[in-house]
Amino acid sequence: MRAATLATALVACLLAACGSGASTTATRAPEQSATVMLDFTPNAVHAGIYAAIAKGYDRAVGVRLHVTAPTASTVPIKLLETGKIDFAILDIHDLAIADQSSPTQPRIVGILPIVQRPLSAVIAAPDITSPRALQGKTVGITGVPSDTAVLRSVVAGSGGDPAKVKTITIGFNAVTDLLAGRVAAATAFWNDEGQAIQSKRPGFHIFRVENYGAPTYPELVLCATPSTLKRTPALAHGVVDALVRGYRYTVLHPRQSADDLDRQVPGLDPSLVRAQLARLLPAFNPAGGHIGELNIATLRAWARWEAQFGIVSRTPDVATMFDPVFAGQAG
Repeated sequence: MRAATLATALVACLLAACGSGASTTATRAPEQSATVMLDFTPNAVHAGIYAAIAKGYDRAVGVRLHVTAPTASTVPIKLLETGKIDFAILDIHDLAIADQSSPTQPRIVGILPIVQRPLSAVIAAPDITSPRALQGKTVGITGVPSDTAVLRSVVAGSGGDPAKVKTITIGFNAVTDLLAGRVAAATAFWNDEGQAIQSKRPGFHIFRVENYGAPTYPELVLCATPSTLKRTPALAHGVVDALVRGYRYTVLHPRQSADDLDRQVPGLDPSLVRAQLARLLPAFNPAGGHIGELNIATLRAWARWEAQFGIVSRTPDVATMFDPVFAGQAG
């Protein structure tokens, strides 16, 4: 990857020994602090980030990563725009909505995919064997704008009529409401709520949006503001390099990576983390590509789908939504 190569070359220059030759001790560049806000509470999808910290990949490129979790889904964008955090992981749909709210110039841009596949899904009760069977049923949604699009895409992709599906806002209580039978199905992430409900009561069906007409888009993307990238380009490249190395380690050593996550985030269920991570591994490494690679062709296909199902009013311009230094890695 050009981003990783550039970051490595830059750090090598910073760490090289300097002076008149009177000293043979190399001078290490001071570490730059970088705050990364997650999209949600820490879970298996973030294993590569915690691996980067545990293995010192951030410090190896002169960066000290600080990870924080949001108190609400709207918080990361607000903190990015006010400069209170340096980077944030956003759902790609939230990035698209933020982009279209600023018609003249991008407010926030994507620089690194955390996962290379959609995580969105519709989780249905055991007696719902096809999304078409949701016609006339009640489906729980969180209230996030992309939920309705995901539901419509899944039902339509199975030959059903989305207009015949009833919806109710349940927030992030998909597992609880499904187990209680209050809804026939719910929109959720297959890697998180999907795995959680299967561990509690097997038999629920998980209809992943990519299996019902959606392109294989990167669900979660590391983002920054254009001003941050312009002001501290070396920091951005260093963070990207450290996270790419972290996710490579996770893919190669999932058990050790899960242990790193458990040690740094007390209170997680180790068995659930390992089960989630096992399902996630293919999503970190795209077919025919590289970890951390932004594929322009894939993003363009996603942009058309994004507008088709009404998440945004017009097709997103991926050339401005994703920084060209990073997005230009694949064609």
